[in-house]
Amino acid sequence: MLKRMGIVLVVLFVPLSLWGCVSMGPSGAKASKEDSNTLHVYGPGGPLGPIEELAERFSKETGIHVKVTAGPESKWIEDAKQDADLIYGGSEYMLRNLMLNHPGLIDEKSKTELFPRAAGILVRKGNPKNIQSLEDLTKSGIKIIDVNGAGQLGLWEDLAGRKGLIPGISRNIDQSVTSSAEAIEIWKKNNKHDAWITYESWHYRLADVTDLVKLPEEEKLYRGTPISIAANSDQKKDAKQFIAFLKTETSRDVFQKWGWK
Repeated sequence: MLKRMGIVLVVLFVPLSLWGCVSMGPSGAKASKEDSNTLHVYGPGGPLGPIEELAERFSKETGIHVKVTAGPESKWIEDAKQDADLIYGGSEYMLRNLMLNHPGLIDEKSKTELFPRAAGILVRKGNPKNIQSLEDLTKSGIKIIDVNGAGQLGLWEDLAGRKGLIPGISRNIDQSVTSSAEAIEIWKKNNKHDAWITYESWHYRLADVTDLVKLPEEEKLYRGTPISIAANSDQKKDAKQFIAFLKTETSRDVFQKWGWK
């Protein structure tokens, strides 16, 4: 009958496997809305503990979701160029190096200092070599792992130089790596190394495989924890709100719990 009336009926068959590729409008809009309400934060693994804990608190209090991605810069820098709202550093020089290596990524005027953290000595559980001081690291038979980067560049040398211990400690550095992630992997893999001069804060992330030898206050060396807004962030208002939250006394208590001053 349809043919006789001059009507041509075309039936389009869509395979079931393709239905998942069809945008349904409302759900797509929802996903976009959720993404626009997320702050993307990038930085090294060292400050991850307090940053992540405070991100969760901030999200609960404000409804603004915060996604923290941490680790060696090479793992996240390309993603950060696409969607970063905030980038933090494990030290001042780390963030400044990032500014030099990736011009225009960070709004330099927004750079804010959070809280400092001190260097110390991580040793094996139970401290079998009875390491109590920097001087002990110069003793024969002590093997040290060194992170030559990741916020720790020159850290041991600055500590040792004030006490004339550079030759002795340098002699006992058994292995140098470029990131804390590499040092942790090596530390956990075997018991070859006796000590690691790094930030006290790493002990709180590695309490199951390290003890912490704190240095006397007059010997301690502190480095900063800066954070900046990404230049291309379209959520600068929320980013500023998160930074303000990180600088509160309540947030400082969290940083102190993780080994900051």
